[in-house]
Amino acid sequence: MKLAVVGGGSTYTPELIDGFARLRDVLPITEIALIDPDERRLDLVSGVSRRMLDHAGHPARVLATSSVEEGVAGASAVLFQLRVGGQAAREVDETLPLRCGCVGQETTGAGGLAKALRTVPLVLEIAEKVREQAPGAWIVDFTNPVGIVTRALLDAGHRAIGLCNVAIGLQRRAAATLGVPPSRITLDHVGLNHLTWLRGVHLDGADVLPSLIEGHAEEIAGGAGLRPELIRRLGAVPSYYLRYYYAHDEVVAEQRTAPPRAAEVAAVEARLLELYADPSVVTKPEELAQRGGAFYSEAAVDLLAALLGGRDDGPVQVVNVRNGGTLPFLPEEAVIEVPAAVTAAGAVPLPVRPVEPLYAGLIAHVSAYETLALEAALRGGADRVRDALLAHPLVGQDAIAEELTGLLLEANRAHLPWTVGR
Repeated sequence: MKLAVVGGGSTYTPELIDGFARLRDVLPITEIALIDPDERRLDLVSGVSRRMLDHAGHPARVLATSSVEEGVAGASAVLFQLRVGGQAAREVDETLPLRCGCVGQETTGAGGLAKALRTVPLVLEIAEKVREQAPGAWIVDFTNPVGIVTRALLDAGHRAIGLCNVAIGLQRRAAATLGVPPSRITLDHVGLNHLTWLRGVHLDGADVLPSLIEGHAEEIAGGAGLRPELIRRLGAVPSYYLRYYYAHDEVVAEQRTAPPRAAEVAAVEARLLELYADPSVVTKPEELAQRGGAFYSEAAVDLLAALLGGRDDGPVQVVNVRNGGTLPFLPEEAVIEVPAAVTAAGAVPLPVRPVEPLYAGLIAHVSAYETLALEAALRGGADRVRDALLAHPLVGQDAIAEELTGLLLEANRAHLPWTVGR
């Protein structure tokens, strides 16, 4: 079984390799192709990946290449984890919106739109090469903004599923709090990528979320960056991305005085690459936890094993998939993030109990923005970018949308495949 990783030079990759090595019985891989245009990073990451696999006694071969065609040829699955423009572009995404009084974040709001504009065209270009070289392969998208990128892939007819580590992180923390194996925990998790609420935590089928909130509201609120009073009132756990909506002004004030997350990540990455260059490093460095992406490897292995294992009774996993009729207040073609049964045929969303208006309204609002953002990424033009910004609840004002449109297009001009214009 061959797997390919587009963006294989990412400092995330050893997290994946660690999971592949530990969970070899679940996913018997014989070859891992790491694909990246940055030869230095690719050399360092592929080197530590080989050492990690050798140290674990895993027989998989590691192929390092800058050629997408070579890397994906014959692959059973291809993981996308690329970042157009690197951390420098991310820092622009996180700082430029602050000039207009808006949250600066790499996946939501104006920064998320800028990332989508840069990313969607390249992802679709690479996906066409996957279709040519590995026509039966599944594409697993971990590239942000996951909901928009996955929608673009599905609309273009690719076999794609979006994956995020937020849900598995919540599941693992709940299991640790309860002192039980994660396999006994299932989630009532609903929304869009980076816009979700946990409305139930089921231990062997019984919902224990009320008791978790009663006993651990302070801890839960700390993880979400919100007030414990809000958690108690909702009786649900918003993902930490909801802080950008529920505490917008507070976040903007903090961001204006704190260093951007991109600068912190760049420093962590530099240290990680130093470690990866050390031939004595043969296991996942502890510093990798500072990079983010906790439980990414477990989520990816679980998903790949279900997609490639040929089982008819697929396990349930929270993924990004077509809405269909799952959330009746959204268009069928929207992409949502909910629990789904995953088999070799794909992911089928499980039935979702009615979504409360408090959540459904924001979900519908952001989903409409995502439709406009995808249109802007595919077709270009300042007017489409402005429409998407005007539709986003974290922007939404005409004058701000106008100013941000010019700023974002100028800052990202080098990465856009279409001519900046109306």
